[in-house]
Amino acid sequence: MATTEKEVETTGFTGWIDRRFPMTATWKAHVSEYYAPKNFNFWYFFGSLALLVLVNQIVTGIFLTMNYKPDATLAFASVEYIMREVPWGWLIRYMHSTGASMFFVVVYLHMFRGLLYGSYRKPRELVWIFGCAIFLCLMAEAFFGYLLPWGQMSYWGAQVIVNLFSAIPFIGPDLSLWIRGDYVVSDVTLNRFFAFHVIAIPLVLLLLVVAHIVALHEVGSNNPDGIEIKAKKDAKGIPLDGIPFHPYYSVHDFMGVCVFLMVFAAIIFFAPEMGGYFLESNNFVPANPLQTPPEIAPVWYFTAFYAMLRATTDPFKIVLMIVIGLLGLFALIRARGKWKVGLPVLAVLVILAMAFTESKFWGVVVMGSAVVSLFFLPWLDRSPVKSIRYRPFFHKVFYAIFVLAFLTLAFLGTKPPSPAATLIAQICALVYFAFFLGMPFWTPLGKFKQPPERVRFKPH
Repeated sequence: MATTEKEVETTGFTGWIDRRFPMTATWKAHVSEYYAPKNFNFWYFFGSLALLVLVNQIVTGIFLTMNYKPDATLAFASVEYIMREVPWGWLIRYMHSTGASMFFVVVYLHMFRGLLYGSYRKPRELVWIFGCAIFLCLMAEAFFGYLLPWGQMSYWGAQVIVNLFSAIPFIGPDLSLWIRGDYVVSDVTLNRFFAFHVIAIPLVLLLLVVAHIVALHEVGSNNPDGIEIKAKKDAKGIPLDGIPFHPYYSVHDFMGVCVFLMVFAAIIFFAPEMGGYFLESNNFVPANPLQTPPEIAPVWYFTAFYAMLRATTDPFKIVLMIVIGLLGLFALIRARGKWKVGLPVLAVLVILAMAFTESKFWGVVVMGSAVVSLFFLPWLDRSPVKSIRYRPFFHKVFYAIFVLAFLTLAFLGTKPPSPAATLIAQICALVYFAFFLGMPFWTPLGKFKQPPERVRFKPH
């Protein structure tokens, strides 16, 4: 019985593959015939750089697992063995540890670009949500991997973070016990975290990255002007303001990759510890369950959220209760329909819950809410334009204050607590949440500039 094969444009070995697997079609759809806006700028390097660092982490992680021992009695020694005895082991380890920090650098900048140009707005809500989920996965991946060197700061950092879950009413103690697998951080915890860091979280992360890219290519990339290039097409259906990703942006991104790799190599070879921000001095000491370090702080990319956690004291909880009460009163006066009753009732219930639970729990809630609030950004922003370029000046001021508050929190999280630092952190935490909660009210206000009908572009 004769069989028919699918007709394809390619010939030879490539044609043989294309008749059985959509290799060329996939390349065209996502690379050579994917039309991106022609006015991308500096801020659009960081998506491809995030992919580059992801590949670096996977490849170096594979080589590290070949010599790492997930055993509480051998873990620290195995890391030292990698650094001192394995050929080029020191380089692989530094590439991985530096890559962890650089991953967060490029992801934070990538998210900031989305914030600037409204890349979370319709029709890119799913692109943004997948991106936020990737950010959550990165935080989990970094946390689980942080314990693996079994250094003093790794051990006690894991102990403190896992203990935070015990503050959750009713289920907290059992939940923290389940996460650790033991009553204290032990060999069981190390094996559990190793499995999450090496297998479970990377699988979820890869799926989310694929979903993020597929969703992006379905709706098209945003641009600094916030204009949909698909609205104006030529007779062939090609966007008038679009250019093929390859070769134009593949070469563009290659330049960014070269600059990034020079910075990356400079850190690895000359400052792999980055003054204790990438690798803490306490982590070069074996874990000692009987000796608590004088100051326990997370790695720099968690410090902003850690500062919020630490700032949630009993007096600050009272301030939060007052703020929630005022928000409930505002909803009672201004809201309509079901929200007019629902929001005030919710505010009363939250205030009652805060009155009868400890501040430690609400610190965890504040820290978690700081991340979760990012997911709701597409529905909080009511601005008639996407890009910051065409928004009123006071919008730009609000964005600057928000960024300054976040950076201040990140700095304070690296320092020992003090009354002054706690007060500043509390103010910055209020600014952080006010930025999101106030968005439905301040984003529609002001005099907006009219965006151009087509993207602005200056050849360079």
